[in-house]
Amino acid sequence: MKKIIILFFFLSISIPTTVFSKNNLYEKIDLFGEVLENIKKDYVDDVDQAEMMDSAINGVLQSLDPYSAYMSPELFKEMQTDTKGEFGGLGIEIGMEAGVVKVISPIDDTPAAKAGIKSGDYIVKIGKEQVQGKSLLEAVKLMRGPVGTSIELTVRRKNIKKPLVFNIIRKIIEVQSVSSRIIGADENLGYIRLKSFNENSDEQFLKSIKEFEKKPKIKGYVLDLRNNPGGLLTQAINITDFFLDDGEIVSTKGRKISETRKFFARKGDQINGKPIVVLINNGSASASEIFAGALKDHKRAIILGENSYGKGSVQSIIPLRNGGGIRLTISKYYLPSGKSISEVGVTPDIFIEEKGDDFLINSEKDNQLNYAIKLFNS
Repeated sequence: MKKIIILFFFLSISIPTTVFSKNNLYEKIDLFGEVLENIKKDYVDDVDQAEMMDSAINGVLQSLDPYSAYMSPELFKEMQTDTKGEFGGLGIEIGMEAGVVKVISPIDDTPAAKAGIKSGDYIVKIGKEQVQGKSLLEAVKLMRGPVGTSIELTVRRKNIKKPLVFNIIRKIIEVQSVSSRIIGADENLGYIRLKSFNENSDEQFLKSIKEFEKKPKIKGYVLDLRNNPGGLLTQAINITDFFLDDGEIVSTKGRKISETRKFFARKGDQINGKPIVVLINNGSASASEIFAGALKDHKRAIILGENSYGKGSVQSIIPLRNGGGIRLTISKYYLPSGKSISEVGVTPDIFIEEKGDDFLINSEKDNQLNYAIKLFNS
């Protein structure tokens, strides 16, 4: 009899757990209402409660990860509007870290890159506006403006005590995603710089490869993905597929079955097994990391440079009933090895840090590119 009573007692206390968790949630909602009421009654200044609620919603989303965010109806509409020819940009890919805007990468030949903005910089002020507390999309809105107008960015940079101030003129940003040339003392290496994974990057990339493959002297390739912030997943898969005969390229995993997929290479290495060195740095993110990580896992290329950014997630834009929207992370990327890129990135096989204040990608003082060229001669 005792055994039955004890068993019944344990069963009876295990049943209400879900009730307690629901009650706890309702208590938190009541607490939130109480906080709002106190702010309304006692805060030193009058508060726009609608704005405060927007900030609260955004806070919930940003607590999930740096890429999820809320867009008010005004901001959502603005983000969807075609502003071609009216608004200019700076040419930087940005993300959030600890409530501050962080530069993922400046894009080559854009105002930000020419001004000296670097991957890893923290933007603390946009004009006279403090960035702390603003959402990523609010920061983007502040940086956009009419072509030809200037914007002042105040930046904090690692290992530099004083903030740096940059005055940048806005321009229409048009990125030619692929550029190529022959390099090496014997002019026997194909160099392809991929600046982003745009809609037709794979066509441009394949065109460069075919041109190089016509030249009998070409014995290997240097593929430069430094400061490439990423882009379209389909493009990352297509371009990676150029160099693999088979095997997995990348997988995505989410809560929904539709967001859990695997992508594989098709037969046909476009350069017939020639050696490859891939250059990456802290500004190589997302699709760049898929490309570099897949070639590394398949031992198809040597990865050289610095650790990549670590942006390994997929976001979806979801419209809301109020006319606004949310940007929500719905899945994560995984390399063929099963490793996640998120917050980890791709580690190079050969770590070479950029040297000198006058370092410039794809120039004579580019020590990373120079080291890559030496590898083919060693």
